[in-house]
Amino acid sequence: MEVLIQWFTSTLGQYISPEAIIFLISMLPILELRGGLIAATLLGIPQAQAIPICVIANIIPIPFILLFIKKIFEWLRPTKLLGPLIQKLESKTMNKSDALEKGEFIGLMLFVGIPLPGTGAWTGALLASLLGVDIKKSSIAILCGLVIATIIMTVFSYGILGQLIH
Repeated sequence: MEVLIQWFTSTLGQYISPEAIIFLISMLPILELRGGLIAATLLGIPQAQAIPICVIANIIPIPFILLFIKKIFEWLRPTKLLGPLIQKLESKTMNKSDALEKGEFIGLMLFVGIPLPGTGAWTGALLASLLGVDIKKSSIAILCGLVIATIIMTVFSYGILGQLIH
């Protein structure tokens, strides 16, 4: 993750502000809020400024995933170029569906909230959509999960990591 963050800052840093960099990082799958907050720490952005930027950026793609991803996958699945990628993505996501078996809301909230590799708002929204979880329930669970992830990553990024780099 640190390599990706360094790439963003070295490549885009000369063209856009540090705040715009963490906004972009937080919107991307895999990096999301976690990467944005770590990048904010490395870029010296105060946490009071970084948290809203990262949270808002991480939320922006979620409604689009919840509403449109199934249809987009339907359109792309028959293509030779992207079909195998879509099947792999669906399969990989569905393998993580065990997190939702013990209660959709709590399972989805914890899936998004506990910052482990392969979890987060993007994957949570994709999983909720593919499993047909109610959009209102999944939206609230994802938002609650983002609150949990924000707290955990702020403590890690500005507490532990912040002390190591300063």
